[in-house]
Amino acid sequence: MKRPKILSASFVRTINQPGRYGDGRGGHGLSLLVKPMTNGRLSKSWSQRLLINGKPVNIGLGAYPLVSLADARRTSLENRQALLKGRDPRVSMPLFSQAAEEVIKIHALGWRDGGKSANQWRASLRDYALPKIGHKRINAITTSDILALLLPHWHDRTETMRRVKQRIGAIMKWAIANGYREDDPTLTLSAALPKNGVVRNHHKALPYPEVGAAISGVRASGAYRATVACFEFMTLTAVRSGEARLARWDDIDLDTATWEIPGESMKSKRPHRVPLSNRALEILQDASRYADRSGLVFPGVRCKALSKNALSKLLVENAIGCVPHGMRSSFRQWAAERTNQPREVCELALAHVNSNRVEAAYQRSDLFELRRRLMEQWVGYLAAEKASVTAIR
Repeated sequence: MKRPKILSASFVRTINQPGRYGDGRGGHGLSLLVKPMTNGRLSKSWSQRLLINGKPVNIGLGAYPLVSLADARRTSLENRQALLKGRDPRVSMPLFSQAAEEVIKIHALGWRDGGKSANQWRASLRDYALPKIGHKRINAITTSDILALLLPHWHDRTETMRRVKQRIGAIMKWAIANGYREDDPTLTLSAALPKNGVVRNHHKALPYPEVGAAISGVRASGAYRATVACFEFMTLTAVRSGEARLARWDDIDLDTATWEIPGESMKSKRPHRVPLSNRALEILQDASRYADRSGLVFPGVRCKALSKNALSKLLVENAIGCVPHGMRSSFRQWAAERTNQPREVCELALAHVNSNRVEAAYQRSDLFELRRRLMEQWVGYLAAEKASVTAIR
């Protein structure tokens, strides 16, 4: 049989002479190797000759007919493209499922929630992404593939689908950084997905005039001492519930009325100084009488931290219409409407990170003394509201 300049499907199917048959100049080094076997038949397999790190290398691409001519050409082109990007094509292209696991492992180093985030990533990808694209090579996934897995659930599980989209995007960015892709197919999805007008639900908060009465109600409830004290302390300092529950005596300086929360205990992972008002110091002085070996300011039973649900349960049992985190919103609304403190002071009181990089570069002070004044104003306001409610009764 005459040797062709380039291979064809019919030639590959019918060739019965041992030898190596190249795919021509445009074949990226692809060739078909035909060899006799011990049973008298012929084996046909694909290989590609490339120059890697200055050395000629033959890469096997699989056996015919499991790998067709079209498949072999596609793979050989991908290998040449990988070389142009500086990546060794002998390192196999990962499946989406493999890439997802790699990304989770990388991010897990910075997740400090006991594996909760990793579990959430795996669960959402397992339920919605892996059945559709988990088996696909990371470079073969298209925008239409992702749209097809998001769209069926977009209206009834919008927030979950947003997170799935975001997580797939993170995996695609990892693939780009490793030379497996040149684009992120999630970036063009926004225009294709319907605008469903979903309103995000914020943490339920009390109107700030009701916070003083809520504190009084909790104090009079007869609930567990540490839980009551933790709730009031959290409210007066405007910290997150977890930061209050896990507060430690080692981080509190009663002489300077300062609480220094370490970065690992903060959502932002940055240390945060909290000025302690006179009322907050009274709570701490009372709590010191019940200190145990745990080192926690507000220990639960058996020298352990209060549970995540302890403060929420306290509010439910006392018919207070908010969640613990909502007290931060009450504080922020009060600060905006009833004080003339600058916005920067109010935001720093909540340990919010300045998202404006230019402002953050110049404003490096934590405005501590201004915040101390603000927190004393907050305590004074709550005491006045409590007194007015008592007088009315």
